[in-house]
This record gives sequence, structure tokens and C-alpha cells, in this order.
Amino acid sequence: MARMIGQLDYLVIGHVTRDRLSDGRYTLGGTATYAARTARALGCRVGVLTSAADDLNLSQAFEGISLSCVPSPVTTTFENRYTPSGRQQTIESVATRLSGSMLPPDWRRATIIHLGPVAQEVAPALADQLSPAFLGVTPQGWMRRWDEQGRVYPTAWENGKALLRRADAVVLSEEDVGGDERLLADWAMQAKVLVVTRGARGCTVYAGGVRTDLSAWSVVEVDSTGAGDIFAAVFFALLQRDRDPWEAARRANCVAALSVTRRGVDSTPSVEEATRCLARWKR
Repeated sequence: MARMIGQLDYLVIGHVTRDRLSDGRYTLGGTATYAARTARALGCRVGVLTSAADDLNLSQAFEGISLSCVPSPVTTTFENRYTPSGRQQTIESVATRLSGSMLPPDWRRATIIHLGPVAQEVAPALADQLSPAFLGVTPQGWMRRWDEQGRVYPTAWENGKALLRRADAVVLSEEDVGGDERLLADWAMQAKVLVVTRGARGCTVYAGGVRTDLSAWSVVEVDSTGAGDIFAAVFFALLQRDRDPWEAARRANCVAALSVTRRGVDSTPSVEEATRCLARWKR
């Protein structure tokens, strides 16, 4: 399955997912979905390298986005359950692993390349095969393992130090590291820019040796799934353009706050919403 254009402003590499809902139905998810749709709303020419089964219909969700989908017997499928102690995840299946050989040649030079694994599916060495103007990383999928029953548990980020130094910016949630602030402080010393999202408490930006806490917008939360990916897409796009991590994070907070008031792919911003959030913080 492929719909491709030439030079891209924003390329996401990672699996689209099927997310099982509490009523047994499925909805489309994954960093590739949320980030790509958000970048498209920002006016970027967007591409996605992913893998899924042929029976997954991506045409409507990825309208206006170039798609290179590697055929797979299955689609990566999650069940997410939200409890007072945090999110509990189960993986039912994982699609084909992604490598650099699967990339259309022109896409290696996309202005922004966003490595967005969700289930160990992106080879970390792929970063060395790319030559973007800006490399953004959301590493949550490299920090997940699962047992024979599919129950997801945290694991150490292998190759993390190399990617922290290689990336222009890294965005992750405090949940990804179990709230280990010492680990985050250590990673911040190695990264050019590191952002830790903290849900309703906003985010922390580490840049230039400075830690800055930025509060979130106050909204009525319906579903937080995908909010971190939406934040990351806005942050990467604005940081690449303006080189101001604090302004980029403030605007990303605005878009992410809108996202949690809706469910599923509908949580990604419209062009009008993205424009309003960005204009609100315009200097």
C-alpha cells in the first residue's frame, strides 16, 4: 500500500495501531497516526512509513498524507485500560518491523524526521541512515516489553544514550520512566533538547542547561490517548522552524490540551484549531 510524493516537510516512522475500546470496538491509533495528522494540520507535507495488514483502512484518516505501508500479516494492536494507578496496556499483535531499506530514497532527506516507535518496531540504527535537517524522537516504544500474555511492562531504553545525543529533540512522558526524575535529569544532560510531558501538570523543558516547567491549559479531559504524540509533532515542527524550545512547548501545550477533550483520531487538531493556538502565542 503506497501513496508517495517527493520531498517531505515531516516524516513519521512507526506503526499505526488498532486500539481496542472498552466496548470491544477498535479505533485507529499510534504515534504515526496522531503525529502525522497534527503535522498536516500545521500545513506540512507529511509522509508516514508504517506497516499493517491489508484489511486496515487508512485512506480516510491519512487523507492528504503520503503513506508507505509495508504489508504485514497483522496490525499492531493494543488494549489500553486507564486505572487510578495509571495506564495498563496489553499487546495483541505486532506488525512487521521497520528498517531503512523500506524508505523511499527521497524521504531520507525530509526536513523533519520523527522516529515514533510504539512496540520496538523501529530499528534504532535507522537514525544513522537518515539525513534530515531535524531529527525528533519519541522513544516510548523502545521502553516497552511484553510477556507471553501480551501484558506490557517498562524496560530500559537500549541505545538511548546514542539517540539522545543524535536527536535534535526528544519528547517523552514521565510515565515512560515511572517518574524517575534522576534518570530524566541524567538524560537532559546528554540531549540537545529534552521535553517531559506531565499530563494535566503541563511539561518540563530541558534546554541550554536550563530546566523550565510550563503549565498546561485547564480543560475537561475526555481521553488523553495520543496527546503526547500531538504535543511532539507541534513541538518538533515549531522548534525546527524557530529554534525556541520554550515558545514551541507553550504552543504545543495549547494544541495538546484541545486534544484531550475528544476521543481517538478526532483528537488531532483541525487546521483552524492549530492556527488559533499558534497565533495565541505569537510574539
